[in-house]
Amino acid sequence: MTHHTGFKLEEDLDFEISFYEDVLKVRPDLIEALVALGDAYTKKGMYRKGLEVDLRLVKLKPKEAVFHYNLACDYSLLKKSDECLESLEKAIKLGYRAFGYMEKDPDLEFIRKDARYAALVAKYRKKK
Repeated sequence: MTHHTGFKLEEDLDFEISFYEDVLKVRPDLIEALVALGDAYTKKGMYRKGLEVDLRLVKLKPKEAVFHYNLACDYSLLKKSDECLESLEKAIKLGYRAFGYMEKDPDLEFIRKDARYAALVAKYRKKK
């Protein structure tokens, strides 16, 4: 359920986006549609729209670690360090422990340059 799951053609992404937007007009809280839409927005480089979707997901499922992780990815892509680190810490506190993935996730490239990122990961890696 992470953002970067492979390459898709532009037309496929456009179709997915309009499909899930239509589904959400009828069922605005359908988690699966929100996840897929957020993923499609991010792959298309529509980071602000991806952020809006992930904020909705976090409101609907505040204890879902992966949704907070995806939110951290959005903030990193938008170069919002404080919000990114806050969301990342929340994800980790809720049980997200894929530290190896975090080290390679292209969405987090921006935040990995921030010294606070390394400190955060080190703090929780010890607590496994």
